Amino acid sequence: MELSDKSSKGKLIASGLIPFAFLVILIAYIFGPGSDLLDLGIPLPEITMEKVDFIDSEIQITVRNTGPIPVEIAMADVNDRIQPAAVEPDRYLERYETALVRIPFEWNPAEPYIVGLTVEDGTRFEKEIEAAAPALEPSLELVGLFAIIGTYVGIIPVMIGLLWLPFIKKISKQKYHFFLALTAGLLLFLGIDSVEEALEVSEENLAGSFNGVLLVATVLVLSFLGLYYSGEKLISRAKSSRITKPVAIALMISIGIGLHNFGEGLAIGAAVGLGSIAFSTFLIVGFAMHNTTEGLAIASPMSREKKVIGKLAVMGMIAGAPAIFGAWVGGFVYSPFTSVIFLSIGAGAIFQVIITILKWIREDGDKNLSSAAMASGFAIGMVVMYVTSIFV
Repeated sequence: MELSDKSSKGKLIASGLIPFAFLVILIAYIFGPGSDLLDLGIPLPEITMEKVDFIDSEIQITVRNTGPIPVEIAMADVNDRIQPAAVEPDRYLERYETALVRIPFEWNPAEPYIVGLTVEDGTRFEKEIEAAAPALEPSLELVGLFAIIGTYVGIIPVMIGLLWLPFIKKISKQKYHFFLALTAGLLLFLGIDSVEEALEVSEENLAGSFNGVLLVATVLVLSFLGLYYSGEKLISRAKSSRITKPVAIALMISIGIGLHNFGEGLAIGAAVGLGSIAFSTFLIVGFAMHNTTEGLAIASPMSREKKVIGKLAVMGMIAGAPAIFGAWVGGFVYSPFTSVIFLSIGAGAIFQVIITILKWIREDGDKNLSSAAMASGFAIGMVVMYVTSIFV
């Protein structure tokens, strides 16, 4: 009987592996004997200039081979004039390999430039820079500046939003559900905003071979599923521990907003590094107005709890502080691919929290999610976020 069971398991495993074996044989044939048979058309080269830095009397271009074939960088030009250039580590790039192109050039701040690279077959690729700005070099002064900016646009607004807690504590259950729906509306706007930013970054800075739209969708769904599973585990633990369900939900909201603010910090740091943004008082006020509503989103679930000041402070830091870290990463080691990943993760986290909030409202007694309080809360939350986003 035992031998029979082992034989059945062996057959089961074999039946599962057979398709993979045939797939391996097929791929081996395509890259081996069948390569000539399937070699249709002419593969075209493609390179992507992922980053352009202006350093002292030099233009540095980080380039990646994003095409199907190896390429060799033949020459570089600035504003259609050929310039001498050094390529590190060398001019020959395999697929997805990167190199640094260094062009000696006396550039002027705030002037537009078009930098071009030509590969060995004569194909030229170019990137337009609207206004040249000196590349950021890490220093304690700059680290402190980014920390201050992140505090102004991340931590302080969220903490101000938490001050709505006493007001929400004194309202009726129906009005309480209204504010929970308002929270869901605020978060829905943030989620859509994260997706829009991720798609914009992927379209402008990622090569087509990375399939930016599909990358955003894949990371978003995986983030949603992973955090949904983690959130359910956290809520189930809350039933058998000192952590209550409202606290667990507020913590999930803080994490989701924190991931969003990290992506926002990436964008801020990168914009400062490119010289395309000036942090005027008006702009900081706009960010503050927009992000203050995030504090309201955290305070709403906590309004039925007691002794929450310390917990709210921690959650405010979880939600706001990532803006500082994002600004550091965006300013000093910005990567379009990383930016798309984090913005997509943030969107997935926020959508997961919205589902959790709606489930909680139903469990709390409001079975009709299409009630006037729910609909108006959702709508007002979206409108508030849109209006405040205009000032950013």
